[in-house]
Amino acid sequence: MIRTANISPAKLGALCAAISVIFFSINDVAIKFLSGGYALHQVVLIRSVIGLILIMVLIAPLTDGWAIARTKRLKMHMLRGLCVVFANMTFFLGLAAMELADAVAIFFISPLVITVFSVIFLGETVGSRRWAAIAVGFIGVLIMMRPGTDAFQLASLLPLAAAFCYAGIHVITRRIGGTESAATMAFYIQIMFIIVCLAMGLAVGDGRFGDQSDPSLAFLLRAWDWPLPADYPVFLIIGTGIAIGGYLISQAYRVTEASFVAPFEYLALPMSVIWGMLFFDEYPVALDYIGMALILGAGLFTIWRGAQTKSPGLQRPLRR
Repeated sequence: MIRTANISPAKLGALCAAISVIFFSINDVAIKFLSGGYALHQVVLIRSVIGLILIMVLIAPLTDGWAIARTKRLKMHMLRGLCVVFANMTFFLGLAAMELADAVAIFFISPLVITVFSVIFLGETVGSRRWAAIAVGFIGVLIMMRPGTDAFQLASLLPLAAAFCYAGIHVITRRIGGTESAATMAFYIQIMFIIVCLAMGLAVGDGRFGDQSDPSLAFLLRAWDWPLPADYPVFLIIGTGIAIGGYLISQAYRVTEASFVAPFEYLALPMSVIWGMLFFDEYPVALDYIGMALILGAGLFTIWRGAQTKSPGLQRPLRR
């Protein structure tokens, strides 16, 4: 393990979470930038290969070395990896068609979905205050999606699907997080990304279904092309971001309580607004800010309330 004798668990968890959010936020910007010229599975494959190399070269020597690949829970890692792949794919497809801040905000409904799932699948009890927060959060999602109006787009369902998928794999992470290291979990996620993306590339990478007018479908079905040299730095950024960010967020949740770490992940929401303005000329309208505020407030309250009641299903967005 990395030596952190002079840092308290709380400070280490906060530092890891905050830095990981920066990496993940930049990763989202880079993915959105690449979505207009490459296939999603090609982008994620290159990202994951770079990420895996960095994990083995930089992170493994500082932790357990090659032993990070050793596990007695391979099936659980594979299942968790597949779920993370699906959630990432749906979120990134949403980025291709939506404003960055809108996609990120809708995704952050996931702590509320985790609370609902904890009742349905884990038999946990949720009080009236958290049910009210859940209702407020979903009202925020409806405000941002605006179904039934001209502003509604089907792509907004994609980050929502990602949020539900992340909530679904929360139980898996809880079951293996106590015995598996952060490096091991990060390692197997990249392995699953590589396997799935190679399979998708073989199936549709020739571009025979790539003539799509919808930005999300075009991103999914576009033919593979050799990356332009000008885009090499962008691929390097997303590969580095997923390796370091994935390790840091796993480490944050291992060293301190989820209720303390989770609020730091919400820094991604204001960051996404800033990045959208700077790089994509995206300016949320007043209703978007209202929806974001409701989702943010409901999520943070749910996390805080879960800590107060010592809920074992404590929520977090569980970033990729």
